[in-house]
Amino acid sequence: MQIDIRAMELLASRLCHDLVSPVSAINNGVELVQDIGGTVVDEAMKLIGDSAVHAAHRLRLFRASYGRAGGEENFPIRDARHIAEQYLAGGKVNLTWPEDQPSEEFAAHRGVLKVMLNMLIMSEEILAYGGTVTVRSVPNGSRFEIAGRNAQVNPTIEAALAGTTGVEELTPRSIQAYITGKFAAHFELKLTHEQPVTDRLDMILATA
Repeated sequence: MQIDIRAMELLASRLCHDLVSPVSAINNGVELVQDIGGTVVDEAMKLIGDSAVHAAHRLRLFRASYGRAGGEENFPIRDARHIAEQYLAGGKVNLTWPEDQPSEEFAAHRGVLKVMLNMLIMSEEILAYGGTVTVRSVPNGSRFEIAGRNAQVNPTIEAALAGTTGVEELTPRSIQAYITGKFAAHFELKLTHEQPVTDRLDMILATA
């Protein structure tokens, strides 16, 4: 799979941006303990602990979504589901991912779970105001039902997802769609979307 240097730079910028907040919070907690101590220790330790867990969950998702591990054929469904649940825990997006989703036959196709985790990151971006993501089975694939205020794919994201956007036109907001589409194509999977009702977007991943 060929990825342009600019695309990699944008993706790296995005990852760093997503990790800055929890890592900075850890640093702030340490500084509170060092500078003030006393009665703020308990509060600072909670901040450090919560932020460390948050950072660890994001790193685990990024490793599976962008690294080699997520594309291996022996990547368990339960691990992908657990990573997704941890990533969204405590946030504005609620996830419903039943234990029987996706089917073992579909999940056995190389790269399926990796692309699904990338779809999850896209879903969180789409649900800027919060909402729900529900994973369901469809013939030869899986569907993400993304419901919430303004749940839709704008033309810029649609072009990035389809791979028709010039690399020089990619932005931090569209890079995730671009990478998700690239992974789907690389693993010979078909990724489509439809808008059945207002404020609900369905993304469907299936074998090509």
